[in-house]
Amino acid sequence: MVSIFPLLQAATTFSKEYTGAWGMLGAGVGAGLAVIGAGIGIGRLAGQAMDGMARQPEMAGRIQTGAIIFAALIEGVALFAVVISFLIQGKFKF
Repeated sequence: MVSIFPLLQAATTFSKEYTGAWGMLGAGVGAGLAVIGAGIGIGRLAGQAMDGMARQPEMAGRIQTGAIIFAALIEGVALFAVVISFLIQGKFKF
């Protein structure tokens, strides 16, 4: 089993470049998590909307409209998170 403790102990002594590298890694992980979360959210939303339309076909128009609005809101939050990650990344100069 690989232990992370030696890596964390090595991280206690850092330079300006080392801090920038951690910042870049954090920005990349943050952007990736935001996109993965949005994909999962939109996928679940679409699945539940299809289930609702199959159960009540007469409400399909209202369900579809609501699903599109919520998908746009999820997409907007993900875009905002990615932009914030890139702004954090831009704060580190080498």
